[in-house]
Amino acid sequence: MSNHQLVNKYFRHNKKFPHIWCPGCGIGIILGNMLRAIDSLALDKNMIAFVSGIGCTGRAPVYVDFNTLHTTHGRALPFATGLKLARPELKVLVATGDGDATAIGGNHLIHACRRNIDITTIIFNNYIYGMTGGQYSPTTPHGDKAYTCKLGNIERPFNISALVEAAGATFVGRTTSYHTLQMQSIIKQAILHKGFSVVEIITHCPTTYGRLNHKGGAVEMLQWQKETAIDKSQAEKMSPAELEGRIITGILLKKELPEFCEQYATIIEKAQSQTRNHGDETESN
Repeated sequence: MSNHQLVNKYFRHNKKFPHIWCPGCGIGIILGNMLRAIDSLALDKNMIAFVSGIGCTGRAPVYVDFNTLHTTHGRALPFATGLKLARPELKVLVATGDGDATAIGGNHLIHACRRNIDITTIIFNNYIYGMTGGQYSPTTPHGDKAYTCKLGNIERPFNISALVEAAGATFVGRTTSYHTLQMQSIIKQAILHKGFSVVEIITHCPTTYGRLNHKGGAVEMLQWQKETAIDKSQAEKMSPAELEGRIITGILLKKELPEFCEQYATIIEKAQSQTRNHGDETESN
């Protein structure tokens, strides 16, 4: 599908544009590849729900022609969980930034992981709060600057993929906004996975994070992603010292476990059966 066809099929191009993202922002790259992944799966647009919280990433559902929810900061996963329980036949996708997902929404993220509810969560990790003022986030690298730590961040950053794996996610993938074909492939497999799937995408914010930390513009930051990322299959042959500072990409975890909505439906059926049996016993007495 050409870019023109993609725009006409999936974007609310007559209603919501121009978008708010800065020139060179990586979010458009991710959104475009997410749509290409959805298109390749031939999913019905009316059966997709796309949910977000607040922030630069939170604007993504506004521009696309699915069932969309633009919710409150850090609360995309609670809204998505309620929606999935009420309409389990829908394919529910969540777009969330590193601050939205792992700070304000951190508890919601880890509990969604352990429930294994069938939601695909795409985390746009650009190491900073962009829209809300350039504060440091839980993934800002140690020593790097933000407007709330101008002399350098003294906290150690979260490894998002390791965090969600430890919390119980059954599918974990990581890539960068440079590696577009790999991104499409991982998002497709995450959508097809039955259970809670997380795709962490390392991306760039040239306007705030890049400027504050002298990382260059979008081209230089994409070049850094290209040079720093290494596929999991190659990483497995390297020593911890050789992997220092590298971004390991690929499907990092995939396993099958009971899905939350299906288990919840079983509980409902069991409770209704007990109620019916209790009614029969009462009538016979």
